[in-house]
Amino acid sequence: MAEYVKEKIVLKVPPPAFSDIAKASNDLINKDFYHNAAAALEVKLKAPNGVGFTAKGTSQHDGPVTSSLEGKKALDNGIATTLSWNTANLITAKAELNDTLASGLKVEILGGFNPDSGNKGQKVNFFFKQPNFQTRVFADYSKAGAVSALADITLSHEGFLVGGEVGYDVQKAAITRYSAAVGYTTPAYNAALTATNSLNVFAASYYQKVNSAVEAGAKATWDAKQQSAVGLELAAKYKLDTASFAKAKINNLGIASLAYNTKVNSGLTFGIGGSFDTQKLNEAGHKIGTSFTFEG
Repeated sequence: MAEYVKEKIVLKVPPPAFSDIAKASNDLINKDFYHNAAAALEVKLKAPNGVGFTAKGTSQHDGPVTSSLEGKKALDNGIATTLSWNTANLITAKAELNDTLASGLKVEILGGFNPDSGNKGQKVNFFFKQPNFQTRVFADYSKAGAVSALADITLSHEGFLVGGEVGYDVQKAAITRYSAAVGYTTPAYNAALTATNSLNVFAASYYQKVNSAVEAGAKATWDAKQQSAVGLELAAKYKLDTASFAKAKINNLGIASLAYNTKVNSGLTFGIGGSFDTQKLNEAGHKIGTSFTFEG
Protein backbone atom coordinates (compact mmCIF):
# COMPACT_ATOMS: atom_id res chain seq x y z
CA MET A 1 0.00 0.00 0.00
CA ALA A 2 1.47 3.30 -1.09
CA GLU A 3 2.06 5.96 1.48
CA TYR A 4 1.61 9.59 0.69
CA VAL A 5 3.43 12.24 2.67
CA LYS A 6 1.75 15.60 2.65
CA GLU A 7 4.36 18.23 1.97
CA LYS A 8 4.32 21.16 4.37
CA ILE A 9 3.95 24.41 2.49
CA VAL A 10 5.58 27.39 4.16
CA LEU A 11 4.36 30.72 2.85
CA LYS A 12 7.18 33.22 2.99
CA VAL A 13 5.92 36.76 3.48
CA PRO A 14 7.73 39.96 4.41
CA PRO A 15 7.95 40.64 8.14
CA PRO A 16 6.36 43.77 9.60
CA ALA A 17 8.26 47.04 9.51
CA PHE A 18 10.43 47.80 12.54
CA SER A 19 7.84 50.21 13.98
CA ASP A 20 5.15 47.51 13.59
CA ILE A 21 6.84 44.67 15.47
CA ALA A 22 4.50 45.38 18.41
CA LYS A 23 1.68 46.70 16.22
CA ALA A 24 -1.05 44.30 17.37
CA SER A 25 -0.77 45.27 21.04
CA ASN A 26 -0.14 48.95 20.27
CA ASP A 27 -3.26 49.15 18.10
CA LEU A 28 -5.34 47.41 20.73
CA ILE A 29 -4.14 49.81 23.43
CA ASN A 30 -4.06 53.07 21.45
CA LYS A 31 -6.37 52.83 18.44
CA ASP A 32 -10.12 53.61 18.35
CA PHE A 33 -10.20 55.42 21.70
CA TYR A 34 -11.89 58.66 20.73
CA HIS A 35 -11.44 60.77 23.88
CA ASN A 36 -8.22 62.39 22.62
CA ALA A 37 -10.37 64.84 20.63
CA ALA A 38 -13.78 66.30 21.40
CA ALA A 39 -14.97 65.38 17.91
CA ALA A 40 -13.42 63.99 14.74
CA LEU A 41 -14.92 63.91 11.26
CA GLU A 42 -13.58 62.07 8.23
CA VAL A 43 -15.16 62.01 4.78
CA LYS A 44 -13.90 59.68 2.03
CA LEU A 45 -15.18 60.07 -1.52
CA LYS A 46 -14.11 58.69 -4.87
CA ALA A 47 -14.70 60.62 -8.07
CA PRO A 48 -15.71 58.87 -11.33
CA ASN A 49 -12.21 59.47 -12.74
CA GLY A 50 -10.67 57.45 -9.89
CA VAL A 51 -9.43 60.34 -7.74
CA GLY A 52 -9.95 59.62 -4.06
CA PHE A 53 -10.69 62.57 -1.76
CA THR A 54 -10.30 62.50 2.01
CA ALA A 55 -11.34 65.40 4.23
CA LYS A 56 -10.52 65.31 7.95
CA GLY A 57 -11.43 67.65 10.76
CA THR A 58 -10.62 67.44 14.46
CA SER A 59 -11.96 69.58 17.28
CA GLN A 60 -9.59 69.41 20.23
CA HIS A 61 -10.69 69.69 23.84
CA ASP A 62 -8.49 72.78 23.98
CA GLY A 63 -7.34 74.81 21.01
CA PRO A 64 -8.50 75.43 17.46
CA VAL A 65 -10.09 73.01 15.03
CA THR A 66 -7.59 71.37 12.67
CA SER A 67 -8.48 69.95 9.28
CA SER A 68 -6.99 68.76 6.01
CA LEU A 69 -8.06 67.94 2.47
CA GLU A 70 -6.30 65.26 0.44
CA GLY A 71 -6.65 64.02 -3.13
CA LYS A 72 -5.02 60.84 -4.41
CA LYS A 73 -4.86 59.49 -7.95
CA ALA A 74 -3.52 56.05 -8.87
CA LEU A 75 -1.82 55.97 -12.27
CA ASP A 76 -0.45 53.09 -14.33
CA ASN A 77 2.59 50.95 -13.48
CA GLY A 78 2.23 51.30 -9.71
CA ILE A 79 2.51 55.10 -9.70
CA ALA A 80 0.27 57.28 -7.52
CA THR A 81 0.20 60.98 -6.72
CA THR A 82 -1.21 62.70 -3.64
CA LEU A 83 -1.81 66.37 -2.90
CA SER A 84 -2.93 67.65 0.51
CA TRP A 85 -3.62 71.02 2.16
CA ASN A 86 -4.24 71.61 5.85
CA THR A 87 -5.30 74.44 8.15
CA ALA A 88 -1.65 75.20 8.95
CA ASN A 89 -1.51 76.34 5.30
CA LEU A 90 0.90 73.55 4.45
CA ILE A 91 0.64 72.11 0.95
CA THR A 92 2.20 68.66 0.55
CA ALA A 93 2.75 66.79 -2.70
CA LYS A 94 3.70 63.11 -2.80
CA ALA A 95 4.59 60.74 -5.62
CA GLU A 96 4.63 56.98 -5.01
CA LEU A 97 6.35 54.38 -7.16
CA ASN A 98 5.31 50.91 -6.06
CA ASP A 99 7.23 48.00 -7.68
CA THR A 100 8.09 50.39 -10.51
CA LEU A 101 11.88 50.49 -10.18
CA ALA A 102 12.28 46.98 -8.74
CA SER A 103 10.12 44.18 -7.40
CA GLY A 104 9.36 44.76 -3.72
CA LEU A 105 10.61 48.36 -3.77
CA LYS A 106 8.37 51.32 -3.01
CA VAL A 107 9.66 54.88 -3.31
CA GLU A 108 7.95 58.00 -1.97
CA ILE A 109 9.00 61.53 -2.91
CA LEU A 110 7.46 64.29 -0.80
CA GLY A 111 7.66 68.05 -0.82
CA GLY A 112 6.11 70.65 1.47
CA PHE A 113 5.30 74.28 0.72
CA ASN A 114 3.73 77.08 2.71
CA PRO A 115 2.42 80.04 0.65
CA ASP A 116 3.43 82.41 3.46
CA SER A 117 6.90 81.12 4.31
CA GLY A 118 7.87 79.15 1.20
CA ASN A 119 9.66 75.80 0.97
CA LYS A 120 9.22 73.47 3.98
CA GLY A 121 11.67 70.80 2.88
CA GLN A 122 11.66 67.55 0.92
CA LYS A 123 11.70 63.88 1.82
CA VAL A 124 12.52 60.66 -0.01
CA ASN A 125 11.41 57.37 1.53
CA PHE A 126 12.39 53.86 0.46
CA PHE A 127 10.54 50.66 1.44
CA PHE A 128 12.02 47.34 0.34
CA LYS A 129 10.28 44.05 1.12
CA GLN A 130 11.37 40.50 0.44
CA PRO A 131 10.43 37.17 2.06
CA ASN A 132 11.65 37.26 5.69
CA PHE A 133 13.18 40.72 5.22
CA GLN A 134 12.09 44.35 5.20
CA THR A 135 14.08 47.56 5.33
CA ARG A 136 13.15 51.25 5.16
CA VAL A 137 15.12 54.48 4.71
CA PHE A 138 13.67 57.94 5.36
CA ALA A 139 15.83 60.79 4.02
CA ASP A 140 14.91 64.33 5.05
CA TYR A 141 16.16 67.58 3.50
CA SER A 142 14.94 70.41 5.75
CA LYS A 143 14.12 73.99 4.86
CA ALA A 144 17.39 75.09 6.49
CA GLY A 145 19.39 72.72 4.30
CA ALA A 146 20.07 70.06 6.93
CA VAL A 147 20.14 66.46 5.73
CA SER A 148 19.22 63.59 8.02
CA ALA A 149 18.27 59.96 7.56
CA LEU A 150 16.48 57.28 9.53
CA ALA A 151 16.91 53.63 8.54
CA ASP A 152 15.50 50.43 9.98
CA ILE A 153 15.48 46.73 9.19
CA THR A 154 13.43 43.71 10.26
CA LEU A 155 14.32 40.03 9.77
CA SER A 156 12.02 37.07 10.42
CA HIS A 157 12.35 33.31 10.71
CA GLU A 158 9.55 30.91 11.66
CA GLY A 159 7.70 33.54 13.64
CA PHE A 160 10.73 35.11 15.32
CA LEU A 161 11.40 38.78 14.58
CA VAL A 162 14.47 40.91 15.15
CA GLY A 163 14.92 44.51 14.10
CA GLY A 164 17.00 47.63 14.52
CA GLU A 165 16.78 51.34 13.78
CA VAL A 166 19.38 54.10 13.49
CA GLY A 167 19.16 57.84 12.84
CA TYR A 168 22.02 59.81 11.26
CA ASP A 169 22.76 63.54 10.92
CA VAL A 170 24.78 64.11 7.74
CA GLN A 171 26.07 67.60 8.67
CA LYS A 172 27.28 66.49 12.09
CA ALA A 173 28.35 63.05 10.84
CA ALA A 174 26.81 61.62 13.98
CA ILE A 175 24.29 59.00 14.99
CA THR A 176 21.30 60.76 16.53
CA ARG A 177 19.29 57.77 17.79
CA TYR A 178 19.18 53.99 17.74
CA SER A 179 16.68 51.34 18.75
CA ALA A 180 16.29 47.56 18.76
CA ALA A 181 13.44 45.07 19.03
CA VAL A 182 12.76 41.34 19.14
CA GLY A 183 9.43 39.59 18.85
CA TYR A 184 7.56 36.38 18.21
CA THR A 185 4.31 36.24 16.29
CA THR A 186 1.66 33.65 15.43
CA PRO A 187 -1.89 34.01 14.07
CA ALA A 188 -3.25 33.72 17.64
CA TYR A 189 -0.79 35.79 19.67
CA ASN A 190 2.42 37.78 19.59
CA ALA A 191 4.92 39.23 22.02
CA ALA A 192 7.62 41.87 21.60
CA LEU A 193 10.44 43.56 23.50
CA THR A 194 11.56 46.98 22.27
CA ALA A 195 14.34 49.34 23.34
CA THR A 196 13.92 52.82 21.85
CA ASN A 197 15.26 56.35 22.36
CA SER A 198 18.89 55.17 22.14
CA LEU A 199 18.11 52.13 24.30
CA ASN A 200 16.70 54.22 27.14
CA VAL A 201 12.99 53.37 26.90
CA PHE A 202 12.14 49.69 27.25
CA ALA A 203 8.74 48.16 26.52
CA ALA A 204 7.33 44.65 26.72
CA SER A 205 4.03 43.99 24.97
CA TYR A 206 1.75 41.00 24.52
CA TYR A 207 -1.35 40.48 22.37
CA GLN A 208 -3.67 37.48 22.13
CA LYS A 209 -6.72 36.72 20.05
CA VAL A 210 -8.63 34.78 22.71
CA ASN A 211 -11.39 33.74 20.31
CA SER A 212 -13.24 35.10 17.29
CA ALA A 213 -14.86 37.83 19.41
CA VAL A 214 -12.32 38.70 22.11
CA GLU A 215 -8.84 40.24 21.93
CA ALA A 216 -6.65 41.12 24.89
CA GLY A 217 -3.29 42.77 25.35
CA ALA A 218 -0.87 44.37 27.80
CA LYS A 219 2.14 46.67 27.66
CA ALA A 220 4.76 47.58 30.27
CA THR A 221 7.10 50.56 29.73
CA TRP A 222 10.15 51.74 31.65
CA ASP A 223 12.29 54.84 30.99
CA ALA A 224 15.80 54.12 32.28
CA LYS A 225 17.00 57.68 31.70
CA GLN A 226 14.20 59.23 33.73
CA GLN A 227 14.31 56.43 36.31
CA SER A 228 10.53 56.44 36.26
CA ALA A 229 8.25 53.75 37.61
CA VAL A 230 7.13 51.02 35.25
CA GLY A 231 4.00 52.03 33.35
CA LEU A 232 1.44 49.30 32.74
CA GLU A 233 -1.52 49.28 30.35
CA LEU A 234 -4.16 46.56 29.93
CA ALA A 235 -6.71 46.52 27.11
CA ALA A 236 -9.43 44.31 25.67
CA LYS A 237 -11.69 44.38 22.63
CA TYR A 238 -15.01 42.62 22.26
CA LYS A 239 -16.67 42.16 18.89
CA LEU A 240 -20.39 42.63 19.53
CA ASP A 241 -21.46 41.66 16.01
CA THR A 242 -20.20 41.94 12.44
CA ALA A 243 -20.63 45.73 12.47
CA SER A 244 -19.67 46.88 15.96
CA PHE A 245 -17.18 46.41 18.78
CA ALA A 246 -16.39 47.74 22.26
CA LYS A 247 -12.99 48.40 23.81
CA ALA A 248 -11.72 49.08 27.31
CA LYS A 249 -8.32 49.80 28.83
CA ILE A 250 -6.80 50.89 32.12
CA ASN A 251 -3.31 51.90 33.20
CA ASN A 252 -1.37 51.83 36.44
CA LEU A 253 -2.39 55.44 37.20
CA GLY A 254 -6.03 54.45 37.32
CA ILE A 255 -6.98 56.13 34.03
CA ALA A 256 -9.68 54.02 32.38
CA SER A 257 -10.89 54.42 28.79
CA LEU A 258 -13.97 53.01 27.10
CA ALA A 259 -14.95 53.06 23.44
CA TYR A 260 -17.71 51.88 21.16
CA ASN A 261 -17.59 51.71 17.36
CA THR A 262 -20.31 50.69 14.93
CA LYS A 263 -20.75 50.67 11.17
CA VAL A 264 -24.23 52.20 10.90
CA ASN A 265 -24.44 51.44 7.17
CA SER A 266 -22.16 51.13 4.16
CA GLY A 267 -21.42 54.86 4.23
CA LEU A 268 -21.27 55.77 7.93
CA THR A 269 -19.13 54.59 10.84
CA PHE A 270 -19.67 56.10 14.28
CA GLY A 271 -17.45 55.95 17.34
CA ILE A 272 -17.71 57.31 20.87
CA GLY A 273 -15.29 57.05 23.77
CA GLY A 274 -14.36 58.43 27.14
CA SER A 275 -11.39 58.65 29.48
CA PHE A 276 -11.98 58.65 33.25
CA ASP A 277 -9.72 59.04 36.27
CA THR A 278 -11.02 56.27 38.50
CA GLN A 279 -9.35 57.85 41.55
CA LYS A 280 -11.15 61.17 41.02
CA LEU A 281 -14.53 60.21 39.61
CA ASN A 282 -16.26 63.05 41.45
CA GLU A 283 -13.95 65.70 39.96
CA ALA A 284 -13.74 67.34 36.55
CA GLY A 285 -11.12 66.39 33.99
CA HIS A 286 -12.75 63.39 32.34
CA LYS A 287 -12.78 63.46 28.54
CA ILE A 288 -15.45 62.41 26.04
CA GLY A 289 -14.98 62.26 22.28
CA THR A 290 -16.86 61.20 19.15
CA SER A 291 -15.86 60.20 15.64
CA PHE A 292 -17.82 60.16 12.38
CA THR A 293 -16.51 58.59 9.17
CA PHE A 294 -18.47 58.95 5.92
CA GLU A 295 -17.55 56.97 2.81
CA GLY A 296 -19.00 57.23 -0.64
